[in-house]
Amino acid sequence: MSNACAIRQARLDELPRLTEIELDAFATLAEALGVIREAHTLPHDLLRGSLDAGLLLVAADDGDCPVGFLAVEEIEGTLYVIELDVCRDWQRRGVGRRLMSAAIEMAQQRQLSALTLTTDRYVPFNAPFYASLGFVLPSVEAVPHFLKKKLDHEIAVGMDPERRVAMLLTLKR
Repeated sequence: MSNACAIRQARLDELPRLTEIELDAFATLAEALGVIREAHTLPHDLLRGSLDAGLLLVAADDGDCPVGFLAVEEIEGTLYVIELDVCRDWQRRGVGRRLMSAAIEMAQQRQLSALTLTTDRYVPFNAPFYASLGFVLPSVEAVPHFLKKKLDHEIAVGMDPERRVAMLLTLKR
């Protein structure tokens, strides 16, 4: 299997495939966290909103089939990462890094101030991965209000408050 993949805008007919990718990628996360729970996928209307805004990217194999995706939204002058998933067969091959690089470039083109996200503090392909791209754990005072609300919501629905963190990548203008 080749490591070659192209990063491009997603297409409407690919939304069901993105749900498959999300479910497949969840198995890796569940294993890393040692949890057995039902996977939840992004609602199609949320993916459709990112798609319509030109903010839904896919990594496609040499047959043009998506093997990973990145959904983002523009909030308060930042690009917020909603979801980044890569099929298990394509993980650890630079696909997630390439998708994030494309998001950074997109944010710079839109003259946004930062990329933001919430993630798990300890799983290697979560906070440590984002830190390798330059993301930092901001001080409580530096967390944008919308991001604090997202983090609070995640904790309210049962995510571990010791593990969930907000991260920020400030962009040079």
